[in-house]
Order: sequence, then structure tokens, then C-alpha cells
Amino acid sequence: MKLLVSTVSAALLALPVFSKTLPITLDIVNAQGAPDGFSRSMVTANGTYPGPLITATKGDTLVVTINNKLDDDTMRRSTSLDFDGIFVNTPNSFDEGSSFVTTCPVAPDASYTYTIPLVDGQAGTFWYHSQLSVQYVDGLRGALIVYDPEDPLKHLYDVDDENTIWQVGDWWHNTTLPLLAGYVATGIVPVSDSGTFNGVGRYNGGPDVPFHVVNVVQGTRYRFRIINTSARNVFTISIDSHNMTIIETDGTPTQPMTVNSIDMLAGQRHSIVVEANQPVANYWINAPYVGGDPTRNLNQNATLSRAILRYKGAPAEDPSAPMSLGPAGAALNALVEANLRPLVASPAPEADINITLNLVVTAGKAQWNVNNVSYLAPEVPTLVKILEGANSADDFNVTENTFVLPANKIVQVIFPPSIDDEAHPFHLHGNNFWLIKSNSSEEINTQNPIAGVGSTGTIMRFSTANPGPWFFHCHIFWHFQAGLATVMASGLEETRKEVNPTKAWDALCPAYDALPADLQ
Repeated sequence: MKLLVSTVSAALLALPVFSKTLPITLDIVNAQGAPDGFSRSMVTANGTYPGPLITATKGDTLVVTINNKLDDDTMRRSTSLDFDGIFVNTPNSFDEGSSFVTTCPVAPDASYTYTIPLVDGQAGTFWYHSQLSVQYVDGLRGALIVYDPEDPLKHLYDVDDENTIWQVGDWWHNTTLPLLAGYVATGIVPVSDSGTFNGVGRYNGGPDVPFHVVNVVQGTRYRFRIINTSARNVFTISIDSHNMTIIETDGTPTQPMTVNSIDMLAGQRHSIVVEANQPVANYWINAPYVGGDPTRNLNQNATLSRAILRYKGAPAEDPSAPMSLGPAGAALNALVEANLRPLVASPAPEADINITLNLVVTAGKAQWNVNNVSYLAPEVPTLVKILEGANSADDFNVTENTFVLPANKIVQVIFPPSIDDEAHPFHLHGNNFWLIKSNSSEEINTQNPIAGVGSTGTIMRFSTANPGPWFFHCHIFWHFQAGLATVMASGLEETRKEVNPTKAWDALCPAYDALPADLQ
């Protein structure tokens, strides 16, 4: 299914620039689709994969109503949305859709409205996806772009619109309930059938689905916003005969850095500037991926994960160059994450609290542990417990892996290197943080660190000035589902003072708890 600019984004683009409240409606429905040529039922927003593009301007408020119309019993039928990378530090922080941390899922045939103010001048490249179990593997994921009319890097590009958004993702032919049952039975994480680029892909032996085409005009500079919407796979992005200048990483403007290859972990986002300065022709955009042993799924052929950069005036045909995995050897100028710097330096304050998170898998089982605890979602969400008076770690189940932190402190989190072959991108909900050590370097940089993702071999710091329970989990969602998660509960008393739930939020848990298991 090709990327569709739905009526949602079209309506948003038509709003006047002074608009502050953006009403958005997403019908969460099962729809038949064939992103890579294999037809299956999916979980979608408004019937498309990826879901409708949501756009906003810095300072706006998103009012997102979801209508849960799911009815396919091979997948979860309740749902919940996470607005990935968006800060949530207002009295409406309960609208951050972390299932069983800040909220309960939305039941079938029910609706819920999330109110998300875009605070602190936040702008950049984000996305939304289901935060219930591994449901977004079934297709519920889409781009969320917050534009900055005063972007300090705007002089570097000419075009930045709905046609310059690249969403790469992994894709499975089977639905998640049987996939998850197989994972639990074997301890082997499912291997994707294919990769998609803006909603289309190919697999071994499958039909020649037309590659997505990115149209450019010679002499024009484009800001391409790349989002890895995967539940597991690491994608490597490059463009034949073209360089890429990175100007944003995970929502933070960066000092421009020119490379020709970028590795992107699950959930990561980058903005790049590409100048269409080559002869008029068709060029491959390479997006190969890794994620598990490909011999476990013979449909997989990462070389088929790609798109076409087509200059105006070039014939409507595939590039004549061979399909490669991108530049290699002496030609390779790959991104080294440790070399990225924010456009405006934000020194990391000294740490008040130190936490080491050891990530270990239980051999032969679908179980991951953080400091010897495998996270298990509680029946009563963490935020509900806090609002009802929880004051210490003893008030939470051990399996909730909840770190109770005082307000207005700086926390340093150390991830020792892992013995397995995956990077485990850790994502902290509702907050920004300082990545003072990347896994690509031994350097400790506290003067001008970027705000990347935590992962094995990294060190990060964050502030607890934003009260609330914040999910901190691996963005390989199979690992997250198997226990690779914690909750950072900042300022419990401050949370009780500042969070003011609505009646609609209060009604979510009773409605969900009353459902039979097959509807949850």
C-alpha cells in the first residue's frame, strides 16, 4: 500500500498558520492490504498503511480522537496510541498513551480523545503507533511532523512537505497473535518477511510491486524526514551518487553533518538534506535491513528494500544500476552517532542519581530481564496507583520494574555492553534526555551531547522535573513484550498535585477490565 496523504493531513495543511488546536479523527479499523504483494488483514488508522500523515506547527495542540472499530480476532482488538518523541509535561500527561503505565487501552466499539499540547517549542520529525503489546507490527503506525516556521536551518533546503517523508518499516505476513504465540513457544523472535518504504516492499518469490518513487527536480535541495517505524529491524539508508546532510536527529536540530550512509535503529528519526545535483536519471534509494537470522524466513531479501529517486525528465523505469546494499569500503562515509552535535549546545548537568540497567535474555525463552526483572504490565496502571497514594517502590509489583525518583533531580542511566547481537534502542516516554556516551565511541561528552536513544553501551541523563510515570523500554517491541522495560516514576507527590484526569480517562480501565479476554 503506497503512502496516502489522507483527508486528515490535507485538512491540517489547509488550516491557517495561527491555528492552535488541531482536531484529528482516526478510525482504527481492520483493513485488507498487501504492502509487499502478500494480502492480509491489518490494523490501520483510516484504512491505510502507513497511517494518515499528521502535521502541525510548533506551539499547536493536537486533539486526536480514535474510534476503535477493530473486529479481527487474529490480532488485539483493544488499542492505545503513543505519540513517539513528543514531550508530555502538562497537567494532561495522563493522555500519553502508554498501556498500563499512564492509561488503560481503548476497548472495541469505544472512542477516546488524546489532548497533546506541543510544548517547549518542540518541532521536528515524530511518529505515532499502537502502544498495546506488539499491535503496531500489524500496521498501526504513521508519521507526525511538527513544522517550525522559524527553523534556523531552513536556508539549507528548498522543499519540505508531505512528499519528502520517508517511512521505512519491517513487515510480517502473519498476524501478531500467532507470531507472538510462536515466540513464546520457542524464544525465537519472529523474523520479518520484508521491509517497506513508504508502505511498499517486495519479498523473495513475491510479485514485483512497483517501488516507491521520490520525485525531484534537478538543482533543488530537499529535506527528507526519515522514520524507522520498525518493531525490530535496523535499516541502512543511502542514495546512489548522492550525499546526505543530517540536520535533525530524533526531534533535535543538529549541526549539519554530511555522510553517505545512515544506520537507523527501530524508532529513530533523522532529517537529511539532499541536493538533486546529479544528471537527470533514476537512482536507487537503498534501505537494506538486518534483524534476526534471515534463514529463519526465506521470504526475506533485504536487498529488495528500496525506493527510486527520480529526476524530472527521467523515464518512468527502474534505475540501470544494480541493486546494492549501499556504499562500502573506501567509498563509505557512514554516520558515526558520537560525532553528531546539537545545533544549540545543551550541556548535561551533573548527575544526582546513578542507575545501571543490565539487559539479559533468559536462554530458550521469550523473556528479557532488566536488572534480573522481566517487566510485566500490571492490572492497575502505574499512574492510577500513584494517584491513589503509592509513595515508594514497595507499592508496586516487583515485575513492574518501577524506579521511584525524587522530583527535580538529574538521573544518569548506564547501559553496559550487551552480549547479544542487537542494540536494544531504549526510548523514554514524555521526556528529552542527554546521550553523553554513544555506543559508537568511548567518548564521554557532557558539553554538547545529542538527544538520541539509549542502547547497550550508552550512557544517558535525564531530568525528573517533569512529574509522572514514564515508560522506558526497548523499541524492539518483541523484546519489550518479553519484559525489556522499566518505568521511571518521577516526583510522585508532584504527580498527584499536577495530574488532573478526565472522566473519559477514568472510564477506560473499568471498560477494559470488563472485556472478555478475546476482546482485550
